[in-house]
Amino acid sequence: MAGLSPRRRVALAGVALVTVLAGLARYISGVPHVAAFVIAGIALGGAAWVVSFATEQVGERFGPAVTGLMQSTLGNLPELFVVIFALRAGHLVVAQTAILGSILVNALFVLGMVLVVGSWREPDKVMRFSARLPNDTATLLLIASFIIVLVALADTSHDSASHHITAISIVGAIVILIVYGTWIVQYLGTEHPTDQPGDGPAPQRLPIATSVTLLILGGLASALVSAWFVNALEPTIHSLGISQSFAGLVIVAIAGNAVEHSVGIVLAAKGQPELAISVVKNSVAQIAAFMYPLLVLLSLLTATTLTFALAPIYAGALLGTSVIVWQITGDGEGTPFEGVALMAAFVILAVVAAFEQ
Repeated sequence: MAGLSPRRRVALAGVALVTVLAGLARYISGVPHVAAFVIAGIALGGAAWVVSFATEQVGERFGPAVTGLMQSTLGNLPELFVVIFALRAGHLVVAQTAILGSILVNALFVLGMVLVVGSWREPDKVMRFSARLPNDTATLLLIASFIIVLVALADTSHDSASHHITAISIVGAIVILIVYGTWIVQYLGTEHPTDQPGDGPAPQRLPIATSVTLLILGGLASALVSAWFVNALEPTIHSLGISQSFAGLVIVAIAGNAVEHSVGIVLAAKGQPELAISVVKNSVAQIAAFMYPLLVLLSLLTATTLTFALAPIYAGALLGTSVIVWQITGDGEGTPFEGVALMAAFVILAVVAAFEQ
């Protein structure tokens, strides 16, 4: 493709190769389920990288706010497809914990790594960024937590509202989507601080036609690989003896959010804190206040209906995460200590999920 460097061509060829291998592992009999699952997971990360790279090339023409939003939106495509295919296959626990895991892995683990990497390179070991987006993200997380905690309390106490969880979830999803839409209009209409150029020369931009082509191919690959990934998921869970909660909260969430893992950390390392925070924080806000409620509505068309009825332990984890993230990033500064604290919180949640059935 025009404008691609030799290194990028090799990387794209590698993604294409592992995608073909994932397809062969899916349709050729005799391939171990664990091997098919691992290959599909690598291919899913590769497709996510293609989407991320193409989105960055398109978005750089519009500034950090739009770039961060676009990268988060399209970077979440693999996770969206994984949850939809999981719902079609009847894997409700995996779908629920995958969504929750996407929020937690980005808000705790990935954000923690961004703060560690970004602050460590500063002379005073403090990473500085605008507090506006972190505070907005905390607000959206708290709103999503509000309905999830209410539904969890109603469900566990078996009161009269517990008989109408689906209806409550549908209304809640619509309302949260309205809130998110209002925030998007405000966010994109407000000027945002820009980063300094960072380390090294500015990356060469691809022609818009090449970027759009890569974006389409990456999106299609995400859809295909997501189906193969989910197909190998259940046999792998049984083979490895892990819980569905751990599979969704940790394995699926990490594989489906490979974009934010790499992009946010690399941007922080290059001295671009605003864009690094924008990519990660936009992803957190989008999954909690856009993708989750959207999937609640889309699930009405699948074999399994998704609601906001999470297990109380996970409702509490989401509420606690909202408070922790607000407390650490609300002042517009991050330190290595705060980054490590965020990652530690995710490790604790992963251990808890490992013992859930």
